Amino acid sequence: MTGTGPWRRFAALRLLLPLVAIGAALLLFLGVGLIISFGGMGGRGASLGPCDATLGPFGATADSPGSRAIIGVAQLSDEQRQNAMVIIGVGKGMGLPPRAWLVALATAMQESGLRNLGYGDRDSLGLFQQRPSQGWGSPAEVTDPVYATTTFLQRLVQVPGWDQLPVTVAAQTVQRSAFPDAYAHWEGLAARLVMTLADVADPMGCGVGAANLPEGVVRTAINFALGEVGKPYVWGATGPNAYDCSGLMLRAFQAAGIYLPRVAREQYQAGGHVPLAQAQPGDLLFLARDTHDPATIHHVMLYLGNGAIAEAPYSGVPVRARQMDWNNPELVPLATRPGTAPNPA
Repeated sequence: MTGTGPWRRFAALRLLLPLVAIGAALLLFLGVGLIISFGGMGGRGASLGPCDATLGPFGATADSPGSRAIIGVAQLSDEQRQNAMVIIGVGKGMGLPPRAWLVALATAMQESGLRNLGYGDRDSLGLFQQRPSQGWGSPAEVTDPVYATTTFLQRLVQVPGWDQLPVTVAAQTVQRSAFPDAYAHWEGLAARLVMTLADVADPMGCGVGAANLPEGVVRTAINFALGEVGKPYVWGATGPNAYDCSGLMLRAFQAAGIYLPRVAREQYQAGGHVPLAQAQPGDLLFLARDTHDPATIHHVMLYLGNGAIAEAPYSGVPVRARQMDWNNPELVPLATRPGTAPNPA
């Protein structure tokens, strides 16, 4: 980021820009068909309530940086992802809330690594390492992911107040594991699986969705970005004469009183997350080589509303406003609302 002195001088000069430049930006804004609507614990097991756990970036729990919990969504195999989708699908089919899916995912990750195992401790088998000798079903049944998930969830919802218990306590009450605190290591990964595979913004049910940005902040950031349309893309540039993608976002929100990190992958973490379906004008959208791994984010865009974005795209193409390609396979499934409280991180 450049110093604040030159930037303030530039901001002052902008006030003297000819009105025709403002008019041109407004015409371009209208040309893309936009009508913007503004508005629109510690040693796990000591947790006191269902919302005490903290989730690390894209799936790791915030504690235990050297533990298995650092495995993220991007590191899961196709088999693990498929089993996660089965668990989510069964939970949906049973009419249970996302928190139930999350408990089941955390349990299966601890018990089997989300793999349908044909072996285990004593006669334990399957995704949840259920024991036929303990009344969970026949070997064939407990190695059927749909049956195993259904049986786990049926027993979970029979636990009084299960949805008010910490994930690790709820899982332990059903499983009766010899390592009752172990489930907590997987809360973050389970939450991110629900968020990314099922497009659920608040899988913990703790009301952690991003707050709305003030109308003035949104309008200022958008007007700034549109006022820069036509200026060249230069990698590493933060204005006033040229921008890269994150440089444009940096200056747009700086004009609105919100200070973002310098690069796109850090800007992703600079606010609360919402599913793309809930994106509002002023939110940031991202492209990544692996849409479930924020370390691979390489582009950021400003959502204008009505399906349009402003961006500094790439070398040879100037700052522009255009319609968003919602089918882009690199589009990250969560948007960031700058300056709002981050989802539990």
